[in-house]
Amino acid sequence: MVMKFTIEQRHLTDTQGKPVPREAVSFHSCDAESADEAVRLFILKDEGEVLGDILKFPGFQAVATVRKTSGVYTLQVSPSSQNHVPMS
Repeated sequence: MVMKFTIEQRHLTDTQGKPVPREAVSFHSCDAESADEAVRLFILKDEGEVLGDILKFPGFQAVATVRKTSGVYTLQVSPSSQNHVPMS
C-alpha cells in the first residue's frame, strides 16, 4: 500500500563541515510503501549517502543522517495527510 510522507530536511553542516543556521530546513513530499522506502527514494534522488542506519519508529516514522558533497543533513519522515506536493 502506497502512503504519502512528509520529509523534513534539516541541514547541519556546509561543504567545509561548519554548522549552518537553524533556518536551513525544507519540507518535501514523497509517495512510498514505508518510511524507510521514503528515505531511500529521497536520498537516491538527492544523490546522498546514509550515515549509519535509518532509524525506524512506530507509526510509519523514520530518521536518517545523510552526507553529500554540499554537507550533512538529517531527514525526519512521517505520514502526511496533505495533498501531494512534488519532491523538489
